[in-house]
Amino acid sequence: MLEDALSETEKVNVRRYCWYPARGNSHVSGSWLYFSHYGILEHRLCNFSNEEIKIIRIMLSNLSILEKGPISSADNLDTYKAAVWTHNKNEFSDRVNLFKQQRLELVKFIGIDVGPGFQSLSIKFSV
Repeated sequence: MLEDALSETEKVNVRRYCWYPARGNSHVSGSWLYFSHYGILEHRLCNFSNEEIKIIRIMLSNLSILEKGPISSADNLDTYKAAVWTHNKNEFSDRVNLFKQQRLELVKFIGIDVGPGFQSLSIKFSV
């Protein structure tokens, strides 16, 4: 993988993790990204230093793992206690909050505002 540029998949994941909507084929049909914060994100996605790209790739890797956490917590939903093991009743919300916190770290590192999807969250998180 080239160190001097993020792949298109990496850019999609950065947008997604930063609560920005899919961009679509804006290069084909003209850009529908009318707001300045979209432009700032797109400019940054194409102009990171090699060192910044390395950090972003680590963050994306961690986020990919954390994203699976809430889904994997479903494995324990049917068990409250088994022998000496007791289920963490906050496991799902703990995992969701950790994932959200790491997404916010990516937003801060890139230096952008959270995307419009952040305002429409239906699940209430604690920060």
